Amino acid sequence: MVNHTIARIYRIEFVMGKRNLVARRAVDMIRALHKWCATVAIMAAVLSAVHIAVYPDSAAATPPMASVSEARIAGDAARTRFVADLDRPVSYSVYVIDKPYRVVVDLPDVRFNMPPETGDTGKGLITAYRFGQLAPGKSRIVLDTTGPVLIEKSFVLNPESGQPARMIIDIVPTDQRTFARIKATERPTRTAAASPVQPAPDTLAELLKREGVARIDEEAERAEHAEQAASLIPKPRPKPSQSSAPGILTALAGGPAAPRVRPVIVLDPGHGGIDGGTVSRKGTPEKKVVLAFARELRKKLLATGRFEVHMTRNDDRFISLGKRVKFARAKKADLFIAVHADSLRQRRVRGATVYTLSEKASDAEAAALAEKENNADFIGGVDLGEDAGEVAGILLDLALRETKNHSIYFARRVVKNLKPVTPLNRRPVRSAGFKVLRAPDVPSVLLELGYLSNRHDEKNLVSSRWRRKAAGAVTAAIEGFFSPEVAARQQLAQ
Repeated sequence: MVNHTIARIYRIEFVMGKRNLVARRAVDMIRALHKWCATVAIMAAVLSAVHIAVYPDSAAATPPMASVSEARIAGDAARTRFVADLDRPVSYSVYVIDKPYRVVVDLPDVRFNMPPETGDTGKGLITAYRFGQLAPGKSRIVLDTTGPVLIEKSFVLNPESGQPARMIIDIVPTDQRTFARIKATERPTRTAAASPVQPAPDTLAELLKREGVARIDEEAERAEHAEQAASLIPKPRPKPSQSSAPGILTALAGGPAAPRVRPVIVLDPGHGGIDGGTVSRKGTPEKKVVLAFARELRKKLLATGRFEVHMTRNDDRFISLGKRVKFARAKKADLFIAVHADSLRQRRVRGATVYTLSEKASDAEAAALAEKENNADFIGGVDLGEDAGEVAGILLDLALRETKNHSIYFARRVVKNLKPVTPLNRRPVRSAGFKVLRAPDVPSVLLELGYLSNRHDEKNLVSSRWRRKAAGAVTAAIEGFFSPEVAARQQLAQ
């Protein structure tokens, strides 16, 4: 375009006999502009070439997600090796935890191209292992062990001679005392992706040598734990008035608070990520059907315009039981609903059940279910020792008794509303010691939608039509539970 403009100016200059001063000045300006544009273009090309030379990765497309194609175990009770084949080297962290004893491997987001039953059997010090996505951008492998173990070596091998890249973890047995001492002082071992010259991996002897270097100030740690424990004790709230529905909170301890017109509902789709929950014979995973139901329930609750609704997870990620409870309390929830689906060997058993919290289970089946659901943290590789102090503090709180009464009241409402739209269990209201229901100041229930082991229930659970009907029934139960309270809150707000 610049060259075309110069040509036109030249023609004007020729016609005017070069007597037009304005034309000559215009030609000079265009020539200067043309030289400037050419200079800028050359500089841009040079800078681009330099950037690509210094940062070659920026010129390439984002590398695809790494994948694990196979995993295997070798060795015996004296030393056991875990090997995972990858299409390319990745960085990862590996560490040990107890209660029960496990080895946890945290990786970036990788694709596991292995059958679901992979890892069901073990060898040597490893009894079984499982794998899956923990959260967006993060995956995890958990190795169950026969007892306390330590990581002797951990490293990554580059692909070579037709062999894939390999992540290798060697573990050796130890005693409880040594395990506790090492675990208290070590940090997760971070292993970078393999390089052409690979450094020698850390050995157990080096780990023991470093033990005295990473000491934590015990007095500071105790003070920090005491402060955290104090923050977990719920502040007392005034008892609801006799004329109001359960759960009206007119003020918080420490001064009056502005009343919220809309009650806060927290929906908790169970399992997720590495913890798939129960799986039907057809391969339907619990974590997917409960997430779909929770989304439908949220949609219907929001459509009423009467509630503020939050979900502990809205995608396929793992969340520990303790974090689910903390989430509900952080949102100052007025009601917490955990959504699950059960599975039994007796395939004829079917129907929805609503559970509330009780340290003494209502029956053996409820106790077995609570034990299974409470294992979610174990499956996800969570250090179960972290929440012991919090659970103890929660159970000692007197507010829990009143919260339990409100939870039972709501559970009965849910059963009443579900009865016309879906089959119910022969004992639809039960109780057991579910960890996820232990928020002391939030009425909480665990809704088992049905049994994936029963073909009729499974058909319902994967049906969008059934979800709409069942979610509508639960929404009606929630509206009924809060109807007097909403009116009272509106009056307070006015």
